[in-house]
This record gives sequence, C-alpha cells and structure tokens, in this order.
Amino acid sequence: MPRISQLYFKTAILFLLIGIIMGLKMAISGDHSVIGAHAHCNLLGWVTMAIFGGYHALNPHKAEKRIAMIQYYVYTAGIALMVPSLYLMLQGNAAMEPIVAIASLVTLAGVLLFAFIIFSGEKVAVTPPAPSYR
Repeated sequence: MPRISQLYFKTAILFLLIGIIMGLKMAISGDHSVIGAHAHCNLLGWVTMAIFGGYHALNPHKAEKRIAMIQYYVYTAGIALMVPSLYLMLQGNAAMEPIVAIASLVTLAGVLLFAFIIFSGEKVAVTPPAPSYR
C-alpha cells in the first residue's frame, strides 16, 4: 500500500477518535451545541480521509506523485485547524469565526487539489488477463 494511503488511514483514525470523544462529551453533558464540529470531524476527517486513502491505494501511480503529498498536507492542515476552531466558535467564542473561514478555504484548496489528482490524465496500468486453467 502506498505511504500516502497509510498516512490517510492513520490520520482518519485519529479524527474518528476525536469525533467519538466529542460525541461522548455531548451525550454525557446533554449539551449538543458543538454538533457541527463533531459532524465535520467525522465526515471531513474520518470518512473523507479514508476515501482519499482508498483512492490512492487503488491508484498507486498517482499516489507516488508529489502533488498527492502536497494535497494530503493542505487538506489535513485545513481540517486540523477547522475542527478545534469550529468547536470553540460553537461554544460561543465569536473570535474564532475568521479562523474557521480560513480553515474552510484551506480545506477547499485541499479538495480542489484532490480533484486535480483525480482528473489528471494519467495512463491507466494495463492489468494482464487472468490465466486460463482449462
């Protein structure tokens, strides 16, 4: 499996753990005001990163490109900044709103880079046909 796939899966698990902890905190306290941060952590952190990792595992030639690692760092930085700043903003800290906005734009840049990776014209590896055992 390509290194970037492993990075994505490991990072996704960290976001899943953070998302579960946030969910448990909300359930125990009865305060669900940070549900948006919880959802972003789980969907953009856990699910989307796992999908990115799966894509690169299925496309190892693209996973080896420098743009793939740049995209990983840009997207991860965006989510790593967005989740805690959104959490604090939803708890009433209005000063976090510009940081959430910046983090959202960084995350968007990461998604646009991933779209570029997907749509980049690469030669598809030809898989040899399965041997016939007749």
